[in-house]
Amino acid sequence: MNNKKGKVGFVSLGCSKNTCDTEVMLKHLHDAGYEITPDETEADVVVINTCAFIESAKKESIDNIIDIAWLKKHKGLKGIIVTGCLAERYREEVLKEFPEVDAVLGVGGIHKIKDAVDSVLENYKKKPAERCRYSCFDDKEKSDLGGERIITTGEHMAYIKVAEGCSNRCTYCAIPLIRGKMRSRTMKDIVEEATALDAMGIKELNIIAQDTTAYGTDLYGKPCLDELIRAICSSTSIPWIRLLYCYPDKITDELVSEIRDNPRVVKYIDLPVQHISDSVLKRMNRHGLSDVIREAVSKLRREVPGIILRSTAIVGFPGETDEDFEKLCDFIKEAKFERFGAFTYSREEDTPAYAFDDQIDEQVKQDRYDILMQTQLEISEKFNETRVGKTYKVLCEGYDVVAESHYGRSYGEAEDIDGKIWFTAPGGIRIAEGEMVDVKITEALDYDLVGEAKITPLR
Repeated sequence: MNNKKGKVGFVSLGCSKNTCDTEVMLKHLHDAGYEITPDETEADVVVINTCAFIESAKKESIDNIIDIAWLKKHKGLKGIIVTGCLAERYREEVLKEFPEVDAVLGVGGIHKIKDAVDSVLENYKKKPAERCRYSCFDDKEKSDLGGERIITTGEHMAYIKVAEGCSNRCTYCAIPLIRGKMRSRTMKDIVEEATALDAMGIKELNIIAQDTTAYGTDLYGKPCLDELIRAICSSTSIPWIRLLYCYPDKITDELVSEIRDNPRVVKYIDLPVQHISDSVLKRMNRHGLSDVIREAVSKLRREVPGIILRSTAIVGFPGETDEDFEKLCDFIKEAKFERFGAFTYSREEDTPAYAFDDQIDEQVKQDRYDILMQTQLEISEKFNETRVGKTYKVLCEGYDVVAESHYGRSYGEAEDIDGKIWFTAPGGIRIAEGEMVDVKITEALDYDLVGEAKITPLR
């Protein structure tokens, strides 16, 4: 490879959709002759792909900019480029507050990353008084979707983003402001990318979007996630297809049947409910009230034996009463989500909920969060205990030398957001990353499991 152009480091923050954008930028720079380095201290330029979904994400993004700015001041870093949601939403503030930043790209400008790095390095050669900063904020709703990527999630698991943006307009959410309305990729384009990932040896494909179950409504006039799954399966041999970010109001009979009947679709679905109180859901402008949520959960439980349900909820939304919160706690106990996470409401400017009356005190939000997560911990512990003695197919992800144990995931654990299964192999044999082995569970922890491999693969 031609390394003369320089080395570029990346900091990728936020969700898996952002990870896909980072991977597209990596491919652009690799093809342009830049060397990608995992060590920011070795880089000539560092790209920070930021998140700005909630306040804690914005703080993390800003903290990373400050950390990398220190490298520029003390370690000879030549340039800093800020991309992603923070750059899109607060472009003027980023440029004003961080003079160390040399370029800013909005979410519609990721395909211009090579131009940005070129500009930053050329600018570095100039006298300080002659330097100017690069920025690109192309129309996000007209930017190319997808693109070739360098996969950063290992050799055996990948995300595939099937749509960009969101049209749901939940009153608390800034995503439509940042990412624009929902735009689906064509089925042909997605299948071609899935085929390429299959050729690379990917064994788990995670289908993602801001609202994955809305896939196709803009292009084909109806939700087409079930058709997309069949198209991917007919063109690839990827053994595990996992569905993330699926909304309860779009859990169609056709999708449920596909999950149930297709052996390559893992019996796991991510189903963010956000709340169960109708009064809160209405203020949130969620599409589907409590009866829709309950029916989606009931249908999946009834039709897909052994399915793992993951969900999320927001506590402390403006106007949430003690009674509303009690309803949410009762529902969590009733639904018994195997995987569940919660967020305290983050008041985001330019969203309708920002101006709502009855904002909740921060301490009340935190208290409700603690109560809800303690409730879920008990549910998770009991669920994990039911898995002891059972055997699961596990995708090996590596070996921890300190723990002297392999680790991986079954169909019941999604990458990054769920726990892991730690397991040993007979005779101390090392199992290769990407190998699928049967593991008998011997012990349940709070969120992780411990087990023993039953089938030993060839060395």
